[in-house]
Amino acid sequence: MLRLTEIKLPLDHPPEAINEAAIARLGIAPHELISCTVFRRAHDARRKSAVLLIYSLDVEVKDKAAVLKRFANDLHVKPTPNIDYQFVARAPENLSTRPLVIGAGPCGLFAALVLAQMGFRPIILERGKVVRERTKDTWDLWRKSILHTESNVQYGEGGAGTFSDGKLYSQIKDSRHLGRKVLTEFVKAEAPPEILTEAHPHIGTFRLVKMVENMRATIERLGGEYRFEARVTDLDIETGSDGVRRVRGVKLASGEHIAADHIVLAIGHSARDTFQMLEDRGIYIEAKPFSLGFRIEHPQSLIDVARFGPNAGNPILGAADYKLVHHASNGRDVYSFCMCPGGTVVAATSEAGCVATNGMSQYSRDERNANAGIVVGITPADYPGGPLAGIAFQRRWEEAAFVAGGSNYAAPVQRVGDFIAGVPSTALGTVIPSYKPGVTPTDLSPCLPDYAIAAIREALTAFGRQIRGFDMADAVLTAVETRTSSPIRIKRDETFQSLNTRGLFPAGEGAGYAGGILSAGVDGIKIAEAVAQSVLEGLKHVSNSAG
Repeated sequence: MLRLTEIKLPLDHPPEAINEAAIARLGIAPHELISCTVFRRAHDARRKSAVLLIYSLDVEVKDKAAVLKRFANDLHVKPTPNIDYQFVARAPENLSTRPLVIGAGPCGLFAALVLAQMGFRPIILERGKVVRERTKDTWDLWRKSILHTESNVQYGEGGAGTFSDGKLYSQIKDSRHLGRKVLTEFVKAEAPPEILTEAHPHIGTFRLVKMVENMRATIERLGGEYRFEARVTDLDIETGSDGVRRVRGVKLASGEHIAADHIVLAIGHSARDTFQMLEDRGIYIEAKPFSLGFRIEHPQSLIDVARFGPNAGNPILGAADYKLVHHASNGRDVYSFCMCPGGTVVAATSEAGCVATNGMSQYSRDERNANAGIVVGITPADYPGGPLAGIAFQRRWEEAAFVAGGSNYAAPVQRVGDFIAGVPSTALGTVIPSYKPGVTPTDLSPCLPDYAIAAIREALTAFGRQIRGFDMADAVLTAVETRTSSPIRIKRDETFQSLNTRGLFPAGEGAGYAGGILSAGVDGIKIAEAVAQSVLEGLKHVSNSAG
């Protein structure tokens, strides 16, 4: 097979144009083309009146060698790479040791899946509930202002990614095509097949729920074991005669002890009590940068027209998204984060007395508003005080938003025009906020540091020059977005183990090594491979010692 890239066709091209373009690109006769399939499709909307579709194609021709020779110096005509996933290990029969995976979000899910596929029968510990029960609990906050602190947007099967736009793309380096493994497993679990070909695929919350259930069933069929409402409260760590610290198991909130010497720590970016436990147990942790800000909502139709012009509403293009960055005069970077076309702003707190927001879309992306985080970069210099100081910093602004919203889990909001002018909002305009359980028009300046407020005010005006109407007076800001990424990094070495505790494998967003569903899933695969190799090396060492 050959991979052709940068094949550009008009938005309204007929189906046969794809084959014709491949034939023309290669300069071959029609009968020399055996097959042609779409590997990837993107779009170029820089010229709104002439939007182009950009294809990567896998083609089979009668004389591959001759074609490759003619295009030897062409970067856009190459052999199709082998992107099939290859397992790095297989568990021996009657393996007695079982690795633990703490956390059932995207990272833990793929760590558990790949370990199960290799025969290691992992035990998955999840502090929250199964995904459907968790969904009901989450709706309690959204509909009734009742927060379940162990079952919410952050905690439970599927992780925070379940209540999001379900974006499945990333900018990580992926030379081994592990992202393809993630997408392929999702399709097996009933994700729409087009996620394999779209350049910016997404799934949406409702579909993610069923997929997570299907993947759990696969893991259990392969010998994995799930334990829900199983919050880990302590690690059993042993220091050997060689001075090396090693994990020997975990303690659950129920009091149960589970022995294990290989533990995947895929706890997500909001497991604040677990972060504290890890520091108390001497696990090496360091503070890291993150971002905080607000959610902004516009009519989706405004974004569609601004991005696609006369092609707005074309079903191939779908709801338009955007990505914006501004370097403010006070030195702060402001950027859009987790943009959700045709979606809603959701209550995402996991702690009582706090308001935190996130964005969510369904697969259809057909809600009235577009929303995105407009966030400001924060560094450890902004919150001195140790590796966990970022948690206190996040909590401070979440508590401020709770008070500003009325201390009942309603979120404080402000019209963009009022925010830029520096006056409180007393009423809403044409854009109706989607946040549930409700909103309170007010002044958002007490909900973020002064430097963040100043940077966002400046950025909104700059963004209005990039997307016409972005700074419209009736657009709505909702406070506060704090859970953009983990405020800590649980550092690991080249074997993916904790720097100072053998057998502990920090993973995913919570450990500071991923950002989003796809990158978290990829990290989970890497961790599973590292665990498998470590287990086999340990068995080999024991065998050699016995010999």
